[in-house]
Amino acid sequence: MHELDKLADRIRACKKCRLCKTRKNAVPGEGPANARLFLIGEAPGRNENETGRPFVGQSGRLLTSLLQDAGIDRKKVFITSILKCRPPNNRKPKGDEVESCKPYLLQQVKAINPKMIVLLGLVAIENMIGDRKKLRDMHGQVVKAGDYNYFITYHPAAARRFPGLKKTIIDDFKKLKRLGAD
Repeated sequence: MHELDKLADRIRACKKCRLCKTRKNAVPGEGPANARLFLIGEAPGRNENETGRPFVGQSGRLLTSLLQDAGIDRKKVFITSILKCRPPNNRKPKGDEVESCKPYLLQQVKAINPKMIVLLGLVAIENMIGDRKKLRDMHGQVVKAGDYNYFITYHPAAARRFPGLKKTIIDDFKKLKRLGAD
């Protein structure tokens, strides 16, 4: 059994925080162990909680479309979130929940050792690189932090809430492709 499979089993059985009581399924993430591109969102939503798979709801369909339009094969990237369980009512993750999940995420990153990590939205940015700048000033940029390169962009849900951002996010994903991160 591969290290990622063992991690996924531990995540599915995790009881480190209160979210284990309200989840239907933990969502470890999915993708190949040799992925060059590693995407991190905020937390599973309702559809993800139902299926145990990341980005399968409306935001997931938009993410798949963004990847396709940029010429990036979703099957070749690893996709996960900061939290592995859905917060009630899709609220923002709490600090202790992030601290419970983050070791799993860091182990996944280490096991895959991707060329580029894509941070989808402020929750991912703040929790992976600690930056609190305005997303509009950071999107489309690569930030080196520790051993990894991080590509900054909006979460696909932002384009659903603010349709004017959709073109910006499309352009960010095309830039990601040009960077050769896939």
